[in-house]
Amino acid sequence: MATNDEKIKNLHQAKEPEYDEITNEQLISDHEYDGIRELDNDLPPWWKYLFYLTIVFAIVFILVYHVFKSADFQEVQYEKEMAEAAELYKRSDPAADAASLTVLTDDESMADGKVTYDKICSVCHAKSGEGLIGPNFTDEYWIHGGTIQDMYKIVIDGVLEKGMISYKDQLSPKQIQNVLSYIISLEGTNPPNPKAPQGDRWVNGEKLVE
Repeated sequence: MATNDEKIKNLHQAKEPEYDEITNEQLISDHEYDGIRELDNDLPPWWKYLFYLTIVFAIVFILVYHVFKSADFQEVQYEKEMAEAAELYKRSDPAADAASLTVLTDDESMADGKVTYDKICSVCHAKSGEGLIGPNFTDEYWIHGGTIQDMYKIVIDGVLEKGMISYKDQLSPKQIQNVLSYIISLEGTNPPNPKAPQGDRWVNGEKLVE
């Protein structure tokens, strides 16, 4: 007695092959859905080669990234590149490190510092540095320290209880160095109607005990 597989095989063999009317390609008789018959065609060579290429790529990817771990994933690459960029930025700009800050006196730095001062600082410290809401910049007295490093820290951290916000996200380290150098240059300029001294007296970067 013939098995089911043998019956199906004999049934297929008994049928004459059918062909598509347009392409004249042989139809697969058992592949039909909703009136659509499938052609028994080979895949195009370019499709096969592309498929083989994806297999090769997958194998190489697994070996490189998961087995031998000879390359970094995108997240790790990003973190390394950001760290390298930060280091390069620090080396190229001494103002990026507060400890290495110096007072600048060249015309270009002073001009740039004045632009920043007029735009941001003059609102609270007055146009000539005589002080308004903020303290006077033209005398020798400083509330939070009289060195450029002390001033840099104030610009970076802010003094919220006094209305001084942080400018670390608004000004680059170089801009901060320039504007602080300009502010220091205002000492002794004696503008009209200066605000009364506040804080401790500092001379040549040193605090004086009176």
